[in-house]
Amino acid sequence: MELNHWIIVMLIVLLIVTRFLPVKGITNITIQEVKEKLSKNNIQFIDVRTPGEYRRNHQVPFQNIPLYELTSRTNELNKSLEIVVICQSGIRSSKASRVLKKRGFNQISNVKGGMSAWNKSEPKKMTAE
Repeated sequence: MELNHWIIVMLIVLLIVTRFLPVKGITNITIQEVKEKLSKNNIQFIDVRTPGEYRRNHQVPFQNIPLYELTSRTNELNKSLEIVVICQSGIRSSKASRVLKKRGFNQISNVKGGMSAWNKSEPKKMTAE
């Protein structure tokens, strides 16, 4: 292979590796860790799912700021406070966390597994037959 080909291959590998590395300032947390933070007043809780998803099932005190509105609504958030971000599975909240990081937020926690993991962590409700 020529040197140019090696350079291209190395750049592609570097790009792929950097996409999967954790971003400094973004912490992935479990549902249990989120539940421990819920009683704190100095944390902002953001749910980045669509308004319909949020209405069907959400947790207090999470505020709904859909991912597609986040960049235009970051002025509603306080950069000096920690932000906990959740979605349905953890993918959109991961994207939202990166958006917030680029916008100058430094204390960001992404909820691993999102609402799907939250729902699995809740005890099953018994129904009468």
